[in-house]
Amino acid sequence: MNNIVMAVNAGSSTIKFQLFEMPSEQVVAKGLIDKIGKQDAVFSITYGEGKKFSLEEPISDYKSAIENLLTSLTELGVVSDLGEIIGVGHRVAHGGERFSQATVVTEEVLQEIVAQTELAPLHNPANVTGIKTVMNTLPDVCNVAVFDTAFHQTMKPEYYLYAIPYELYQKYGVRRYGFHGTSHAYVAELCAEELGKPLSDLKVISCHLGSGASICAIDSGESVNTSMGFTPLAGLMMGTRCGDIDPSISGYLQDKLNTDSSQVQEIYNKESGLLGISQLSNDCREIELAMESGNLQAQLALDMFVERIRHFIGSYMVQMGGLDALIFTGGIGENSRTVRSKVTAGLSRLGIEMDDERNKANDTLIHSDTSKVSVLVLNTNEELMIAREVYQKL
Repeated sequence: MNNIVMAVNAGSSTIKFQLFEMPSEQVVAKGLIDKIGKQDAVFSITYGEGKKFSLEEPISDYKSAIENLLTSLTELGVVSDLGEIIGVGHRVAHGGERFSQATVVTEEVLQEIVAQTELAPLHNPANVTGIKTVMNTLPDVCNVAVFDTAFHQTMKPEYYLYAIPYELYQKYGVRRYGFHGTSHAYVAELCAEELGKPLSDLKVISCHLGSGASICAIDSGESVNTSMGFTPLAGLMMGTRCGDIDPSISGYLQDKLNTDSSQVQEIYNKESGLLGISQLSNDCREIELAMESGNLQAQLALDMFVERIRHFIGSYMVQMGGLDALIFTGGIGENSRTVRSKVTAGLSRLGIEMDDERNKANDTLIHSDTSKVSVLVLNTNEELMIAREVYQKL
């Protein structure tokens, strides 16, 4: 087997990966390394014709995780030799303003990624470790960094700047960057394919809804606005993140709780969102079940989540001067019929009409025959998008 490209998607404590035979894009193997840094870390992989392997053992850090992955590929016979891998693509959370596209990794590029660490302290260090480990283990393989922020570098200053002293942007890079760019770019391309139209002719709103959630306005294939900001905390209400909030609340809470800014940030990031309002769970599935049982706080949490999504959809329709397609993707977007139904309810005057039966069936196209806007449910595949970027560089 030749022309294998591996996509590595590292999160704060997990690594998702896929191997593709290119250019056919046939999946050779896919898997997950979860709970990195813990004693009960899990390595799981599906490969070949339905073969599965899973192992629970301590994995101390990202370096060990990548080394275990590469060793397992040959031990399990996924590849006969690591030399079959011609390229490795790495999801990198933050590229700042330095990177507006996927980039072949050199020592200089690696140092630039390290320099962005203060903007993504949970993710960029893991990304860097993964890149270094692959470079050391497979020195002849082309490594490509694919940045979550790159797709949004087409935004204009009036949309990415904050209304704070301009010198804070000039000196410290304080601006909106946006995230989930790889996912938004992928589903936008897939949307154009499904509709049989050039992406350059479409105005699209992509709703990536999961534990982390963001919305992106895409005009003629370019990101023109997105809900996340300087960090992934901004924008929508999420599983445990508060989303947009009055900045004065931070100082107020520090005084009331007799604490510091780091503790308030902990509240915003890990104790808020669906979890904070429902006082039940950060999992939308559990929220929906509780809501159906009459739990009023679960109902409130879901209503708040939905209304914030609707707010951004309306705002972006105004910015783009219309809308051709509305996309739902991510764990919630792809699976929650309730959220999709609530988001699109009462929007017929904006040209958005849901077909309830198609929505319940989880069809790809779920709009009514009379809807002026196409509504799609699309499975995102960041790893495939990463592999495509690598193959283009090769």
